[in-house]
This record gives sequence, C-alpha cells and structure tokens, in this order.
Amino acid sequence: MPEELQIIATEDGSNTLFNTALKETYHSTRGAIQESNHVFINNGLRFFLDSQKPNSISVFEVGLGTGLNALLSLKFAEENKLKIEYTSIECNPIALKTAAQLNFVSLLNDESLTSQFQRIHDEGWDQEVILSNHFMLQKINNDLFLFQLKPNQFDVIFFDAFAPSKQPEMWAMAILEKVVQSMKEGGVFVTYCAKGQLKRDLKSLGLIVESLPGSSGKREMVRALKGKS
Repeated sequence: MPEELQIIATEDGSNTLFNTALKETYHSTRGAIQESNHVFINNGLRFFLDSQKPNSISVFEVGLGTGLNALLSLKFAEENKLKIEYTSIECNPIALKTAAQLNFVSLLNDESLTSQFQRIHDEGWDQEVILSNHFMLQKINNDLFLFQLKPNQFDVIFFDAFAPSKQPEMWAMAILEKVVQSMKEGGVFVTYCAKGQLKRDLKSLGLIVESLPGSSGKREMVRALKGKS
C-alpha cells in the first residue's frame, strides 16, 4: 500500500482510506457504506429511477476511489433488474492490494459481489467491460481537466472528488461546466458537498439545486437537476 494511504474503520464498520498527504478520507468517518448509499444510490440512482422510470441509466462518476460507489451501483442494478452503464474517471487509482483489504463485500452480505468487486479494480482501463447482465463498467485513467466529455451523455452524475478545501481545482467552474454539459435533459447531479459556492455555481449553469439532509452527521448534501434548455 502506498505510504500516503491508510485503511481506517468508519462508524458503520466499513473501511475507508485516509490520504495522509491530503489529510482527507475517501468517505465519511461516520460510515462509508452509509454515506455512499444515502448520497449516491438513494438520492441519485433511486431518485432518477423513481422519477423517470427508465429502462437503463448512464452514470458518470468523478473519482472511482475505493470502488464503493461502483459496487453499490452494480448491486442496485441487479436488485432492480436495471441496465446501468457506469463510467468513472480516476487519475490516481488505488493499488489492487489495497482494494483487496477493504471490507465492503463482507458487510453487504452478498457473496456474489466478491468477484465483482475484484473485477472493478482488476479490469483494464479505458475499455467497456460487462460485469453482469445489468452492469457495464468503463474506467477512465485520465485527468478530468484533459478528458473530453460528450454533451448530453449521462443521466446521473456522482461528483465524489475530495473536498473543495483539499482539492479546490476539482470544484472549479471549468470542471463543473464540463460535467453539466455532459448531462442529459432531466439528468441528476449528486454530491456529498453542500458548500454555498457550489450551489451558486450549479445554479449559474442552469441547474435546479436542492439542499437535502446529509448522511449521518452531516447537515446537508446537494442534488441538482437539469431541466429543459
């Protein structure tokens, strides 16, 4: 494991990684699985499914990180018999040995996810990989500043970069504008962050911004909707 990454336990029993260089965790210390389920699955995927009733959902994740959001999305796809095309960009992937030490699968009580979680990290980059009948994964090993996103491509955005105080460049208007342009009409943007500047920036880009109750221990999160242009 790289010296700057340490595995720590969060309050719901699930692991997260602590980046000693940034002095930042990959997930909330109140509960990694709890946070990901609340912010990205329930207020992102489930909200879009319930409101739009689609046959398939295209997801773009900013920051593959530990692979937890991808794993929970795969689980959601299987449970709902829903096709999900999942694209995630990450310029600093964690090592396979590090991923193998994370305990997400054991806490989800679904042994079928063991091989799937391994494949999320093992499969090659920059190619489409079928992980199940309902889930396609494409991992992009690139910098979002440099990568070209197509307009009107994604239904749901998981914005899961490190906090603005630690990685402000990832929350810059140029990045947000690029991501918003990649959203389809009716698309949903979700993030754990609820900074006032983020809300103002998303509103200036034409999104309808909602402040929702955050995951355990956090007052708010943000969901933003892309209406008709």
